[in-house]
Amino acid sequence: MSLFEHPEFADHQQVSFFSDQASGLKAVIAVHNTNLGPALGGCRMWNYASSAEALNDVLRLSKGMTYKAAMAELKLGGGKSVIIGDPRTQKSPAMMEAMGRCVESFMGNYITAEDSGISVDDLKLMEKHSQNIAGTRANYSYDGGESDGNPAPSTAYGVFVGLKASVAHRLNRNLKGVKVAIQGLGHVGYRLAKHLHSEGAELFVTDIFPDNLDKAATELGAKIVDPKDIFSQDVDVFAPCALGASINEETIPLLKASVIAGAANNQLAFEHLGGELAKRDILYAPDYVINAGGVIDIYHQRMDSDATALRAHIERIGVTLNEIYERAGAENKATNNVANAIAEERFGLN
Repeated sequence: MSLFEHPEFADHQQVSFFSDQASGLKAVIAVHNTNLGPALGGCRMWNYASSAEALNDVLRLSKGMTYKAAMAELKLGGGKSVIIGDPRTQKSPAMMEAMGRCVESFMGNYITAEDSGISVDDLKLMEKHSQNIAGTRANYSYDGGESDGNPAPSTAYGVFVGLKASVAHRLNRNLKGVKVAIQGLGHVGYRLAKHLHSEGAELFVTDIFPDNLDKAATELGAKIVDPKDIFSQDVDVFAPCALGASINEETIPLLKASVIAGAANNQLAFEHLGGELAKRDILYAPDYVINAGGVIDIYHQRMDSDATALRAHIERIGVTLNEIYERAGAENKATNNVANAIAEERFGLN
């Protein structure tokens, strides 16, 4: 299949493929849109089943970053990079340095940061060869504490704020006693679980790594659920915090939750499924709105700002979601379609 005919190609400005034999690096970088500013988007390392799967992911993720930046009112565009490989067994310093050279070849048009499978230490290796690596250091954290540059705490806090607002809108209650099923306990998912636990929520969790599950059960009293059963839990909220496309034709009929609010990117396998959720009276928090805390953090760290301004900006996620929900109700439209329309107005698609 030609790139231009790919179903996820959305007039991307640049898509580049990289291979470094010495380090074993195989990567794809996609820049979707730079109308508002340079493209920002994290680097993900995942053991994709094929290069086609990796391409599909990077096209969807980079487009999502454009919409995310626009909805968060940032002067940034959208991009993303993916490395094909198992981050636990195939990652090496040489590979990370090679990735830094790939990023630098975009000459500032693409800025990368942390994502699944990539750590701050990995970014510091990339930084040896590129000036366009974000998230390697920070002057402050949204909570006033110290930060190593990892935006995951801000992402998790933003999802928590958005989930709380969504529960209030749909269920008219606070989080005490609310049952939440969390799919994925990575950098963001586990922090989200801690926030929810502190507010008295009851947690049902699944993850592909047993150590993450054991930690959640021990520290948070979470109930461990088999991955195939997480969708059908009798809960109030389903929080996708793993890879994308978890909300699809097979999983929607299984859902018992009234709210979907999570950290994963590209949660809907297809855009029309937002309408299906609306028909089932399931409130969907558009993923690129609710999970924008990390990119907001990176943006503030690169400008003259402080912890107070950062926290206030992240907390506007809840306000933005409520505006989307109100407009969706008034216009009888799916929440994802309303969010898309607002974002496209902002970055100049229409």
